[in-house]
Amino acid sequence: MTASLSAYPRVTFGVIVLDGEPFTTYTLRSLYPFAHEIIVVEGAAPGARNIATQDGHSRDGTLEALRRFKAEEDPDGKVTIVTAEDDGYPDGFWPGEKDEQSRAYARRATGDYLWQVDIDEFYLGEDIERVLAMLRDDPGIEAMTFRQITFWGGLDYVVDGWYLRRGAADYHRLFRWGPGYAYATHRPPTVTDPTGRDLRTGRWLDAATTAEQGIRLYHYSLLLPKQVIEKCDYYATAEWARRAGAIEWANEAYLALHRPFRVHNVYAYPSWLERYDGPHPEQVRRMVEDLRASGGSISLRRTDDIERLLRSRSYRLRRSLIQALDPWDRRARRLERRSRRAGRRLIRAGRRKVGR
Repeated sequence: MTASLSAYPRVTFGVIVLDGEPFTTYTLRSLYPFAHEIIVVEGAAPGARNIATQDGHSRDGTLEALRRFKAEEDPDGKVTIVTAEDDGYPDGFWPGEKDEQSRAYARRATGDYLWQVDIDEFYLGEDIERVLAMLRDDPGIEAMTFRQITFWGGLDYVVDGWYLRRGAADYHRLFRWGPGYAYATHRPPTVTDPTGRDLRTGRWLDAATTAEQGIRLYHYSLLLPKQVIEKCDYYATAEWARRAGAIEWANEAYLALHRPFRVHNVYAYPSWLERYDGPHPEQVRRMVEDLRASGGSISLRRTDDIERLLRSRSYRLRRSLIQALDPWDRRARRLERRSRRAGRRLIRAGRRKVGR
């Protein structure tokens, strides 16, 4: 970090996590130099019961990793670990669907800003410092959204597609914070001021603005087979998702590339793989190096099939075609929505005439 942390506004990083290994320690290390505090809320909502222990905690040693980091790598006392038991839920499960978990770190936050980070989300260190400088130089900023890069199966590959291009790649992540502010919802992340006003109705730097400045969220959500299998186990049963084909997708489109144009885990839309040759946050590179060296239970995905796919001229041509079709599909969907609305208006008008 080029300047003293005291030169910047205080930022509370809020993290919720279940089965976060192997990311846990590396994510905390990546945030630590920039943090006023890091509040980590561990445990499962009821919808994640099938990937949690019987008492609502991570199955992969995440809670132990958090406690180990707190004991060994937190000299400034920045890290707070919160479980459901700490907030009065003795069975270990958080109620609701992640709203309560996000509110748990928000209630404890003492920073001037609240920055939400998932356990598999990273930023370049210089980008975090640039954001802190922006907040210092423009105190009117109330919220910031970042556009993600979604890594798939390795550090050299990313996934893109219609779903991501239609707004799903934009993550609301940073909010002004203080007395009277409230974390309203987790989906989408929404913070309100003491009057109840959504901060994104004020001075909000949206994803297009931050992306223009080169600030991106590096999302490693589809990096490892272990992650993908756990996410699909969750999405298949969680009430808000109900993706009945999630497990099949993991086997057919991720662990094997039998569906090369449905490689994003929101598989109702076409998606594709591309090569990536840009930078990575330092702690991500260290994590991958450590995984390669350890030979432990968490394995990297093989990449020979990805390489064959990306070298295929046929795949590149079909990928270009699907990319070109995206705006046409958007127009068709807009026309369909307008047609439905017009039809509903005609029906309502007809009912009013009949009523008269």
